[in-house]
Amino acid sequence: MDFTIASVLTLDGLTNGAVYALLGMGIVLIFAVTRVIFIPQGEFVAYGALTLAVFQMGQVPGTVWLLFILAAIASAMEFFTIWRHHGSVRHAIKAALRTALPAVVVGLVALWAAPHRFPLLVQALLSLAIVTAYGPLVYRVAYQSLAGASILVLLIVSVGVHFAMTGLGLLFFGAEGFRNPPFWDARLDLGPITLSGQACIIFLASAALIVLLWLLFERSLYGKALQATAVNRLGARLMGISTEGAGRLTFAVTALIGALSGLLIGPTTTVFYDSGFLIGLKGFVVAVIAGLHSYPGALLGALGVGLIESFGSFWASAFKEVIVFTIVLPVLLWRSLRSPHLDEEH
Repeated sequence: MDFTIASVLTLDGLTNGAVYALLGMGIVLIFAVTRVIFIPQGEFVAYGALTLAVFQMGQVPGTVWLLFILAAIASAMEFFTIWRHHGSVRHAIKAALRTALPAVVVGLVALWAAPHRFPLLVQALLSLAIVTAYGPLVYRVAYQSLAGASILVLLIVSVGVHFAMTGLGLLFFGAEGFRNPPFWDARLDLGPITLSGQACIIFLASAALIVLLWLLFERSLYGKALQATAVNRLGARLMGISTEGAGRLTFAVTALIGALSGLLIGPTTTVFYDSGFLIGLKGFVVAVIAGLHSYPGALLGALGVGLIESFGSFWASAFKEVIVFTIVLPVLLWRSLRSPHLDEEH
């Protein structure tokens, strides 16, 4: 291996690591607020890339119809919950409308915009809006009623949501893969390597989002209030923090991160309906390296995973996935040895 090859592999590893950092931080974010180990994070990635691909063809993505269905189910659940606890039909109708209205508006705009074939940036923003709207609905349908359950139960639910979203992805997009056009097709020569415009966008978007998340959770009172819901849900409610609202907001932000990751990698690789599984697992490895709580740890772990994957694909391409997923074993062993084994608090 000479310096040129090493430079190319390093650039490729850092580019992939920037995307893995977003996914890892999304998983850390959800766990820090809701205690949910969110396995379907990769499905948001695939949905974002494939929704944009369908918009490129001038068709209505199947994700729009799923958005309407989820909005109807979530609003019905919200209506009956409020009606049963408060006995007020008026308040129940208002709560149901608040739950469904954002998703319905986004879906209607998508139905109108799909045949017009708007510019790529507009289609990308619309794809982001569609997938982001999934976040609060998935939380309401699958997790909100189980907010007080154990981490194991929440993990089992996550596995079920993953399989459901993967199957629906096959229904909506078929088995054929798609590759989206780049947002910036420039080429920058940096000595022995060539930096693509899409790689620049990946670095800039990842860095901006990471800084915003860090500022939100480390420097803002609102971010600390969100984290308080995971530490003590009862105490958070007594302090006036809406745990349900915190969960929905967290899932919306995580869905946005997943969709943005899908748009970023869409021009660099062919995305299939089940591509999100492996991508999401690599984000999970990053989150485990970060201990499911450290955002700087997720960033450093993601860059390490990206570099190991890149150089591993050069030395042993058939085993690159095995190499990446094996990283988690010594990390788990190290954390197990240095952390006390305590039963989960009830």
